[in-house]
Amino acid sequence: MGGKIRLSVNFTAGECVCLESLFAYNTRMKITGNIAKLKTTLETPVKYQLPIADQLIDLNPFIGKTVRLQYDGVINCVSCGRKTKKSFQQGYCYPCFQSLPECDSCIIKPELCHYHEGTCRDSAWGEQHCFQDHVVYLSKTSGVKVGITRQPNVPSRWIDQGAIQALPIFRVKDRLTSGKVEMIFKQHVADKTAWQRMLKGETSDADLLAERDRLHAECQSELSDIEKELGDGAIQFLANDQVIDIEYPVITYPEKVKSFNFDKTPVVEGELQGIKGQYLILDSGVLNIRKFSGYLISFEG
Repeated sequence: MGGKIRLSVNFTAGECVCLESLFAYNTRMKITGNIAKLKTTLETPVKYQLPIADQLIDLNPFIGKTVRLQYDGVINCVSCGRKTKKSFQQGYCYPCFQSLPECDSCIIKPELCHYHEGTCRDSAWGEQHCFQDHVVYLSKTSGVKVGITRQPNVPSRWIDQGAIQALPIFRVKDRLTSGKVEMIFKQHVADKTAWQRMLKGETSDADLLAERDRLHAECQSELSDIEKELGDGAIQFLANDQVIDIEYPVITYPEKVKSFNFDKTPVVEGELQGIKGQYLILDSGVLNIRKFSGYLISFEG
């Protein structure tokens, strides 16, 4: 069993690929298909899986090993499946980007929700996704930041951002309200991540509970105005929630961050030194998997 064997592995749709038996025999595998954003599970450390060709590849066992990803020149829209020469908003073709509610500007800026104006791209989609509980939170990525997410996206949203800690502050009744609260907080705290610092493992030593209490006190007047406008219960302060710690499977953080782009560099290869957020951290550079959703990729490791 001592020699290396190269395998092209085929699996039935929906199967999760367990690699321990392959590694035990010093083998390599190759799978080709369209990729999607990394799937995550909050464990210690975070468990990562790569969706590819209707499979889920466990990525954590590859850390410390050489992997190769090759872009095969095809992009399929993550919504309709059609071929597209260019990807918009992380995987959509241009017609879907222009028409789907999940690609509207209010998804990036929830305070711009225009459902009440009767101009939502798909009112049924808006009612299902936007008119449900949202969480306003603080997290530590490259520093302390404020953000919002739907309740079902906790904690995956924090992991996708590369947060090492997160703390829910408010539960609100819908996406528009979460956007209004976030707008108040961003006058006092950042709302974006410096992704290069995050990938270097640089962050703040601030106490999130202390930051929550400070911001809650400083913003009390504006928060009261929203409650008067929307009624009691529109904003629920989560005074008893505790900080959630998140540990990532990283053995070495890069000193300098070089980002790969499949459109310019179709072959990405190197030793996988860690995974954080939606990034593979290789000894040769970093790769944002989510950015290339819908790309036809051959993964080998």
